[in-house]
Amino acid sequence: MALNDSVQTPGESRWFRIEVMVLQGIFPALTTPFYTDGAVYYKKIEHNVDRYSRTPIAGMVVLGSTGEAVMLSDEERREVLRVTAEVASPEKVLIAGTGAESAIETLRLTEYAAALNYDVALVRTPHFYRPQMKPEALLAFYRAVADRSPLPVMLYTVPPFTAYDLPLEVITELAGHPNIIGIKESSGNVEKVAAMVKAVRHIKRTVSVNEIQQAVTKRMMNSHNAENGRSTVSVGELAGSGGTAIATAPPKLKIKNREIGFQVLVGAAHTLLDSLQAGASGAVLAFAAPAPTICFEIYAAWKDNDLALARAKQEAMAPAAKRVVSEMGIPAIKYAMDFNGYYGGPCRLPLLPLTAAQKLQVESEVACFRN
Repeated sequence: MALNDSVQTPGESRWFRIEVMVLQGIFPALTTPFYTDGAVYYKKIEHNVDRYSRTPIAGMVVLGSTGEAVMLSDEERREVLRVTAEVASPEKVLIAGTGAESAIETLRLTEYAAALNYDVALVRTPHFYRPQMKPEALLAFYRAVADRSPLPVMLYTVPPFTAYDLPLEVITELAGHPNIIGIKESSGNVEKVAAMVKAVRHIKRTVSVNEIQQAVTKRMMNSHNAENGRSTVSVGELAGSGGTAIATAPPKLKIKNREIGFQVLVGAAHTLLDSLQAGASGAVLAFAAPAPTICFEIYAAWKDNDLALARAKQEAMAPAAKRVVSEMGIPAIKYAMDFNGYYGGPCRLPLLPLTAAQKLQVESEVACFRN
């Protein structure tokens, strides 16, 4: 989290200070658990989020496509955000899916997520009025949201669900906005990822990280300040160079700056390694909901430049991810979670439960990726 610039809200007198967040690593796309009668099972959110918090994932995405966000009421979406934020470990980056068909509704949920100390807003492309969703409409929509958003914004293009693919030229134009820090690219098109990374290579921003180059979240800062009497200090003071201290108590959390670019996260697990090699910084994966370990292992092996190991793990995981996520969808993802120690549970209609044969198929696909 770093303060880079200020954006004035058009027509208003308030200003937002822009915070850039490191988006590197694996982010499970969380599901929303339900009782058999369709009510949201909030206790199971606590169960799942607590367990994810104990894994080496970078963070979690709440109310994305895998979270059945379009099936929830506004009140339910807000409660899902609240419960998740209360349980998640402070060092995990929290990304809130706040996209709606209008800019004003998107901003309302984004402001609520900001009040809960989420780190980033994930804003999907509006698509219901698809014939009118020309490049100029998407540019206007995202600029209006980014200008007013109290959270840094991630673009979200997910053609399998919206039937709309955000054009590369629009992404490149929006990447220059100081409050748009990245994109979740879910088409599975590695060539587009490579072209996108090349097109935005000129964008550089400063971000704050901890000693091991991981993100410094708002909740992490709040937790350290509360527990240690505001004990965070600057690197300059620790080095004796006269830097300004954030507080005067003994140092507990050391923060330093690093430079990053526009961050591209991908959403297709079966092309994870190829996307990382094409320049993606990480991934938001539905397959990481039931199987975060294998997804992280591929990322970690790639990060360590052990490409042989990364490729072997990718080739083992890809067929399962493609079958469970791309072909069978959310009911299969949730059943794989049940099989792997998380709570998946039922979906809301019109999503149908799996047949007995489909359940056996899911068990066969994920048996090698137990957690």
